[in-house]
Amino acid sequence: MAEQAPVLLAQVAGYAGHRTVAIGLRSGLIRTLDARPGITADELADALGFDHFYVSVWCRSALAAGIVDRAGDAFRLAAHMGTLLLDKGSPTYVGGVFLVCEAPEMFGRFEQNLASGERMWWDDTSPEWIAGVAGTGTPFYTRLVPGGLEQVPGLAERLRDGCLIVDTACGAGVGVIRLATTYPRCEILGVDGDAHSIEQAQVRVAEAGLTDRVRLVCSPLEDMALDVQATVVINNISMHECRDIERVAANVKAALEPGGWFVISDFPFPDSDEGLRTVPGRVMCAIQFFEAQIDDQLLPRTAYDELLTRHGFTDLGSVQLTPMHALTYGRA
Repeated sequence: MAEQAPVLLAQVAGYAGHRTVAIGLRSGLIRTLDARPGITADELADALGFDHFYVSVWCRSALAAGIVDRAGDAFRLAAHMGTLLLDKGSPTYVGGVFLVCEAPEMFGRFEQNLASGERMWWDDTSPEWIAGVAGTGTPFYTRLVPGGLEQVPGLAERLRDGCLIVDTACGAGVGVIRLATTYPRCEILGVDGDAHSIEQAQVRVAEAGLTDRVRLVCSPLEDMALDVQATVVINNISMHECRDIERVAANVKAALEPGGWFVISDFPFPDSDEGLRTVPGRVMCAIQFFEAQIDDQLLPRTAYDELLTRHGFTDLGSVQLTPMHALTYGRA
């Protein structure tokens, strides 16, 4: 009992810390502390027009959670918290995860349908959810392009020289824009099965002035039939969501030129009990609650080795970018 009770209390402490961060992000408390380090709780409250007592309660909880530090009565964000929680352009950005975890699509709907097991698809989710997922997926693209792709043997040179890149499950367009701006000699084709996401991507591409080099297609990846010869096909944190992963892999291979690369960027779900109990494993287990509702689950990284081998890809390799982000690649 003495050993197990702290296990449960740690879950309560983690929940309190999570809610403290989420409140701080939504209310602007964290952003204000980032802009004005070393202010008191009363000054923080005045800056945002909030109740002094409530803000003091939040500050104390943020201190307990390690989000802020205190010197006397003055608070400031702890080291690197501004980058981690606010900088969406950083490869280390995790702020969006807190807000996505509180969305109804993550745990609320799962609990409501625990008996029925009712499934849904992306077009059943809210625009806010789509935007939130795009935000949490952005750091994956930031790590992938160009750093991750440069670790795939022989690919960086082709990208610099110019070629056709296909971004499958391109979502709201974050990746196609990053690819187009990073590789100005390349043409980009984005494919996604969700019409709302494609509409968002079209707006973003137009605003970025990239319509001359970026084309978007609305199609489920299982039905993808592209009359192209791409040098590289990318799938970023979506391969595990394919309703028919074998069919998608076959479609990808058909879209590649001989020797072209298929790069899968995804969560490396733990394949052991020990891995599940690590912090990355526990976060990935949280993601599984949403994934279950769209009738899939994250996959161990080695599952992609097996997939590519079954479809005749060669020169397989992998790169671990973070404990929650790995690449698997092969050539057609």
